[in-house]
Amino acid sequence: MAIIDLSCCWWSGGFYYTYLLIMCYQYLSLPLPEHKINHFKAYSTASDSDEDGGAGRKDGGGGVPEQWGPLPPPPKRLRPKKLSTSQIQMATFPPPSHHAEAPIAGRYISKRQRAATLDPIPTTGNRSYIAPSPVKGSISVTDVPHAILTTLQRRTKACQNLVSLSAALDGHTSSVNTVQWSTTHAHLLASASMDHTVNIWNVWSGGQKRACTFDYHRAAVKDVKWSHLGLSVLSCGYDCTSRLVDVEKGMEIKVFKEDQIVQVLMTSSDVSKSNISENSIIVWDVSRQVPLSNQVYAEAYTCPSIRCHPFEPYFIAQSHGNYIAIFSSRPPFKLDKYKRYEGHGVSGFPVKCNFSLDGNLVASGSSDGCIYFYNSKTSELLSKVKAYEQACIDVVFHPVLPNVVASCSWKGEISVLHKDRNNNWKVSP
Repeated sequence: MAIIDLSCCWWSGGFYYTYLLIMCYQYLSLPLPEHKINHFKAYSTASDSDEDGGAGRKDGGGGVPEQWGPLPPPPKRLRPKKLSTSQIQMATFPPPSHHAEAPIAGRYISKRQRAATLDPIPTTGNRSYIAPSPVKGSISVTDVPHAILTTLQRRTKACQNLVSLSAALDGHTSSVNTVQWSTTHAHLLASASMDHTVNIWNVWSGGQKRACTFDYHRAAVKDVKWSHLGLSVLSCGYDCTSRLVDVEKGMEIKVFKEDQIVQVLMTSSDVSKSNISENSIIVWDVSRQVPLSNQVYAEAYTCPSIRCHPFEPYFIAQSHGNYIAIFSSRPPFKLDKYKRYEGHGVSGFPVKCNFSLDGNLVASGSSDGCIYFYNSKTSELLSKVKAYEQACIDVVFHPVLPNVVASCSWKGEISVLHKDRNNNWKVSP
């Protein structure tokens, strides 16, 4: 087979390949095929004509033996037919297909391949594409019952006015990663989910509680934050974008594209803490954009959540070691080895933790579906509330009412809890 394969190099290999092929056939005592003889004659004629003026070479000069007979002329190469300008314009070509192949189950898919499987973002000129956002209800405070509205305006505890503020919010079809209260409109709650949507909830509305749904993201939404200046939310997700949306108009204002997944949104400050996948916590000086320390956390666990105390100089980090670690906010940012918040479980879920408004309580979700409340100073477990059947992912305190919290679950449920006059947390049935 190797000898036959050499014949494919006949026209590209030159005379030495021709001579080698002839010698191989003679050495193996094989009959030379008729079509090979014709090819040898044609090539010999062309080679001899180039070397000695077209007179041809005779036997013994390294060419083809004379007993093979007269040599045929070399074959002529056909020239391509030229098309006129009108014919070129009339020619049609099928458009290239940009559809990516379906991924094979169990195979690693790179970020470039994942991006190819997503639908491109349509654009019109220089303006961002604005997808229609279905509006379910109203964000107006006039839909809130008078008794609850009075409680919000006076900033009094619900147990004093005998008003129940617990609520159940259903609408997501997949896990909810985070919930966030609006600081300027205390009756509104935002949620980000793995179902690619951001929901805005009018929590205590007498009608439809889900005010609107934003589906601008093309992948799961990881985090959402309210703007301090108005009714706008900034969300980020696995589609490598952060999107600013006007809640009142239901329009996307701006898109910030990144080259990697955006997982956390933070407001600006002088010093920030960052948790990354290399099992470490880095403290950054934001004004100079330089890291101050990368030796803060030396344990072999990742940290899905970090929160700063509202008044005291320390911060906490939720650890996948099933505890909340405490660190100093002052250099060298030491870990408190004598105190931690433990009792809840993380078990690989992106469970978050938060401080209360006065900083006296620490609330944490848990993999067992419970909400854990700790004394922030003594790290003592104060109470445990069963909220969900699956893991509780996030817990946030209300910005006005200290006895109200909102939480979400891995199943896609959202609950608002309040503390009664007996200091018991009540979950909406």
